[in-house]
Amino acid sequence: MDVVIWLPIVAGLILLVIPNLRAIKGIIGLLITAIVFYQLIMIYLAGSASIQISYLGRILDLDIDPMTLFRVDALSGLIGVFVGFFTLMVIIYTLRGRKDHLPQNYHPYLLMTLGASAGAIFADNLILFLIFWGFLAITLYLLIPSHDDESAAAANKSLIIIGGSDVIILVGIVLVWKIAGTLSMNELSIGTGSGIGILAFLTLLIGSFAKAGAFPFHSWIPDFAKSAPPASSAYLPASLDKLLGIYLMVRLCNEVFILNQWLTLAILIIGTSTIIIAVMMALVQHDYKKLLGYHAVSQVGYMVTGIGLGTVLGMVGGLFHMVNHALYKSGLFLVAGSIEHRTGESKIEKLGGLSRNMPVTFITALVFALAISGIPPFNGFASKWIIYQAIVDFGRGTGISNELWLIWLALAVIGSALTLASFVKFISGIFLGREKKELKDIRESGPLMWVPLAIIALLCVGFGIFATQYVVPFLFSPVLGEFQLVGLWSSSFISMLIIVSIVLGLLIYGLGTVRSFRKDDSFIGGENLQDSTGFEVTGFYNTIHDSKPLSGIYDKADKKWFDLYNIGKGGVLQFTSILKRVHSGLLQTYIIWFILGLVIMLIFLLLI
Repeated sequence: MDVVIWLPIVAGLILLVIPNLRAIKGIIGLLITAIVFYQLIMIYLAGSASIQISYLGRILDLDIDPMTLFRVDALSGLIGVFVGFFTLMVIIYTLRGRKDHLPQNYHPYLLMTLGASAGAIFADNLILFLIFWGFLAITLYLLIPSHDDESAAAANKSLIIIGGSDVIILVGIVLVWKIAGTLSMNELSIGTGSGIGILAFLTLLIGSFAKAGAFPFHSWIPDFAKSAPPASSAYLPASLDKLLGIYLMVRLCNEVFILNQWLTLAILIIGTSTIIIAVMMALVQHDYKKLLGYHAVSQVGYMVTGIGLGTVLGMVGGLFHMVNHALYKSGLFLVAGSIEHRTGESKIEKLGGLSRNMPVTFITALVFALAISGIPPFNGFASKWIIYQAIVDFGRGTGISNELWLIWLALAVIGSALTLASFVKFISGIFLGREKKELKDIRESGPLMWVPLAIIALLCVGFGIFATQYVVPFLFSPVLGEFQLVGLWSSSFISMLIIVSIVLGLLIYGLGTVRSFRKDDSFIGGENLQDSTGFEVTGFYNTIHDSKPLSGIYDKADKKWFDLYNIGKGGVLQFTSILKRVHSGLLQTYIIWFILGLVIMLIFLLLI
């Protein structure tokens, strides 16, 4: 345990003081991450029963010692493996990345993030968990280079939202201590029949939602995605923050608290609202990085919905979608990094026809786009289908949230359809269509950038094809116990049929295009017809933005009406302006405020 937590943190701190040796830092970071990843795999395979943790030279038995600070079980072990995997992929990707888009100490920051993430997922004591959790807010801030006002604002916004949620988590921890008298998550089982129990749950849940990016604490993610290097976006809002945020939610809903039906209803409302609101915003984006940012929010809705159901099948679907999302969304951000690295553009309408020049990037992007859109046989379809089945099964129960199962199902399916619509724009606008003259000399990124893409794409395919027979039982039975995947398809058989149909289609297409044909532009008075009749793919999606009543909602969203951060910022500025008016400089006024403050403190102490 010392290796996976303290080694990367200490190594990152040491590398911070080494002067400008970026390549050396990257290689050292790669070696340390590989060691940590291996150790995380060993911890996961060992299981919780035989694991002992060494902390400051003392061996703590996880199953006996009630003062254990760290704990390994199937859930934390699983999350740890994927944390190590994504760190390794990002470090490989950035070894030859565009240096001016990365912070000077990018790899030391990654190592410290890796160690803090391991500390958070293996921490059993809530205070220790919060220490590592809060440290991650700092590394999140550091991974955005503040090279202009927009990026600086995005970094500050991310830090304030995540840091503010940490304060709320601290309040929840105090309430948990007051209720249970212990801070060990392994020993907690708090009911939510009382007001203080509900408040404790909600305060901790806010921290989970802020980290994962669920509505209404989501607004930092699109800004982060637009301003940060795509490698940072692939690492944090796409993968690690989802893994950590959903990990905390599973702990809260499945272990620490016993939820009542009204909390279940509230979670389902938030989950399905997150799906629809974020995907509607993604539809109208012209910046492909911001589009991916909104989809990183939308997909959280599926995870929240699945876990919020409170059933074993729902938990399986939510956790599986968490893993799948981390795969294809990190892949999509790395694709975005390759595109930006080669073209320097982030606007969809300024791109086009890159499939021929960047074939590996195109193929992997297509796999990721189909996966996130829920198209079989890819992994996104597998986890969404489990969530759909869990919702149907949930409808057999009693309670107001159970009776509304059809609404939850309809919103989830609609969200998937809208996701496909927005990724038609992403793929066709960037890779298909007519090649821009200024992009004709663009070439594929180097192997260090496309190899991680290929590995992640293969996992997206494998996790879809072998979902029901191997992947889901192997990954989630240790976490949730034995379960039955009712009403599901045979993923291997269906995938084989799809692959056969694709191969046949390619053969038929190949037979029909064996002969070469001469291609030329039409002639109209000496003018180039194709250049004058081009149509930008984003133009179609502008009709969605301009249609009524959506246009009014989009205009208000553009003005930050629904941004919780912006609302809070306005409230703080208003409050400070009132304080400025109060500070008149008169001694009598200050004496009155002093006396009033003492009275309020006395009343508060008497009430306690």
